[in-house]
Amino acid sequence: MDAIKEGRAWLKDTLRDAVDSSATEQAKGVPMPPFEKEPVGLSLIQLPEVDFHTKEGPSLGEVLTQRASRRRFAQKPLTLYELAFLLKASAGAHQGRGTGWRFTPSAGNRHSEETLVAVLRVEGLPQGIYRYLAGRHCLDFQRSVPNLSEEVAVAARHQLFVARAGVVFFWTVVPHRTKWRYSGASAKVIALDLGHVCQNLYLACEYLGLGTCAIAAYDQKRSDDLLGVDGQEEFTAYLAPVGTL
Repeated sequence: MDAIKEGRAWLKDTLRDAVDSSATEQAKGVPMPPFEKEPVGLSLIQLPEVDFHTKEGPSLGEVLTQRASRRRFAQKPLTLYELAFLLKASAGAHQGRGTGWRFTPSAGNRHSEETLVAVLRVEGLPQGIYRYLAGRHCLDFQRSVPNLSEEVAVAARHQLFVARAGVVFFWTVVPHRTKWRYSGASAKVIALDLGHVCQNLYLACEYLGLGTCAIAAYDQKRSDDLLGVDGQEEFTAYLAPVGTL
């Protein structure tokens, strides 16, 4: 099968027909994988609480009709509240419902995606790589990276506008979370779940008057190395820079 036919087959749901549901890890009684990574223990930054019920700001209709991909950023820093709002809206968990209940849908509620951010210009936050912990609504500092602005642009295949963002959202996937339930039919639904998360980021950016642009063209190894993930059990799958306008 050539690459085009393989790609089209991947988009269909015929893969599910080949999965023996009685042979999945879930069916065999293997414990369910955790919904998110444990903190690495370097530094946890508690994020401001977010109010989604304020009556200020644009209407839903305005947000939907004005949504666009934006690549020109003013390079003014984001506030910590703005970053907290974006993280909560795109990858956050409902309070009191456990970390598995998020603001975006996921096949089987598996949420294989992880959200990491490369902080370039955010008030009160040093530059670096952070992992968002939805269950705690906090950032887990991962590592400092010299020349981070340049490194994120290189990771995005030299798309230079990425370096002018205030923060770059990187979504990695931990495939085992979804494989536990869906086995060989996991890949398509993981990709769909990533789209749900990114669309919420778009709408949240539009609501706050910020800009973003989804990026699926990136250097796999450079991105994985930048984030400090192993490229096998966790790897980069999608990214989106966010900046002021």
